[in-house]
Amino acid sequence: MQMLNGLRVLQGAALLACSLGAVAGTGAIPAELKVPAGEKLVLKAHATGSQIYTCKAGADGAFQWTLKAPDAQLHDRKGAVIGHHFAGPTWKHKDGSEVTGKASAHVDSPDPNSIPWLLVSVTGHTGEGVLGKVSSIQRINTKGGKAPAEGCTTAAAGTESSSSYSADYLFYAPAAR
Repeated sequence: MQMLNGLRVLQGAALLACSLGAVAGTGAIPAELKVPAGEKLVLKAHATGSQIYTCKAGADGAFQWTLKAPDAQLHDRKGAVIGHHFAGPTWKHKDGSEVTGKASAHVDSPDPNSIPWLLVSVTGHTGEGVLGKVSSIQRINTKGGKAPAEGCTTAAAGTESSSSYSADYLFYAPAAR
C-alpha cells in the first residue's frame, strides 16, 4: 500500500511538472518583453492554431505574405479550451471577457523557424471576467507560425496561407492595492 501511494505521489509530481512546464517552461523572459512594474500575472494560456497570411503587394510593389490574423484556441494547463485568439488581435475568454491589443515590443524566437515573442499593450476591453482588467500580454514559447518562404507572386495575389503555430500567452493586470 505504501508503495502504491508513493507511486501516486511520483505520478502527481510528474504531471504537475509537465503541466507547469508546458506553459511556463522558458526560464527567463527577455528584458525587452518585461511588463510594467506593478502588474501581476492573472492568466496563463497555451494557444494552438494558425497564423493566416495573405499574398499582396508591399509598399515597394514586391509581393509578400502579410499577416492577416491569428486563429487559435486558448487552453488551460489541463488542456481544456478556455478561449479563442483571433483578428484584432483579440483574445476572448469563455467567461465573455475580451481584450484587444497592439504589439509594443518583440524579440526573435530562440527557434529560427518560429514567429517572434511579443509584448502586447492592451488597447480595449469588453466584459468583466478574467480578462476585464488585463493591461499587458506576453507571447512566448512560440513554435511555427512563420509565413511561407515562397509562393507569393502576382499570380497568387489575394490568396491565403495558414501556418500552424503554438505559443504561450501570459496575461497581466495591475496589482490590487
